[in-house]
Amino acid sequence: MPGRGFRYGKICDFSIEDVRTVLGFEGVSHYYEQAGKKALSDIWLNINSGERVALIGPNGAGKSTLIRLILGLEKLVCGEIRVFGQPAARCLHRVSVVPQSSSVDWLFPISVRQVVMMGRYVHLGWFRNPGRADREAVESAMESMGICGLSDRRVGELSGGERQRVMLARTLAHNADLMLLDEPLNHVDLNTREMIFHTLEVLSAEGKTIILSTHDLGLPMAYFTRALFLDKEIIADGPPREILTPQTIARVYGLEFNKDYQPWEKSSNY
Repeated sequence: MPGRGFRYGKICDFSIEDVRTVLGFEGVSHYYEQAGKKALSDIWLNINSGERVALIGPNGAGKSTLIRLILGLEKLVCGEIRVFGQPAARCLHRVSVVPQSSSVDWLFPISVRQVVMMGRYVHLGWFRNPGRADREAVESAMESMGICGLSDRRVGELSGGERQRVMLARTLAHNADLMLLDEPLNHVDLNTREMIFHTLEVLSAEGKTIILSTHDLGLPMAYFTRALFLDKEIIADGPPREILTPQTIARVYGLEFNKDYQPWEKSSNY
């Protein structure tokens, strides 16, 4: 399961109210030498506390690379990434991730409850047994995502929507201040999408900062406070109503939509 290799220093221990800029990119570029291609080019970016950011771009645009750089899963060579004003590696315990479903080993013999408890490892360390507070956090997270009845099932037995609920519950148990969700809406049912959107709205109201990556232009932008179009470089960044335009979409995707297309509106299909 993902997350087992993270190293948490817990050096970044100040209150979230003390820092406005949660995530900063300063001149970040990334190049995959073996593939012979550039993944990101000169990214300058600041994301503030409580924002819900839709990170939008086609497959291969660099969205997952950006997330992996924040988490230290790719070596940062050019530029600087700061989390809560500190080098990212110092604050990983304040960051949680819902990885792409395809990157998870769902055949690993582990139960739903055990996966959600992984969110508490950052508070426990690797050799301490969970205490009452940890168990209560896990139960609360599973209840929020409607998976208490699945707690003893193996994750490999679950549907796509159930698996994503489990991974989000793990993130809730972590109680991180910065949440990264990499294509979390792929292959999930409409009820799970609605639950995810509602949960993210509640979390951002509590001051949590959320970045959700997607290639889906059908995603209703009204659920986000900010949209960021990425295609190896930042194409557009700002309030969804202002930047989600036919011109931006055509530049990133090579598509055109009719004049009535309004992706910032909440859809009854979600």
